[in-house]
Amino acid sequence: MVRVQDSSKKEWASKVLALIKGGNTAAALNQIKVAPSVKDLRQLQMALLAAPLKPAQPHLDAVLEEQLAALTAPRLHRSP
Repeated sequence: MVRVQDSSKKEWASKVLALIKGGNTAAALNQIKVAPSVKDLRQLQMALLAAPLKPAQPHLDAVLEEQLAALTAPRLHRSP
């Protein structure tokens, strides 16, 4: 079993933040939609709050909140 180190998890948020700062919001949105975990999304959310982004990007915040809600929601299971 291969364990993912915490440093690589922090790298995900910093890479997505770099995409946003670079102006490639389409790629950032796609990365947010396939985020590895809630923890990673929360790290990205904190990084976005701390980052001085010039243009406001409400659609980015909306997608981030949507994915957080989707990952934290209880799953529905079918009985076998």
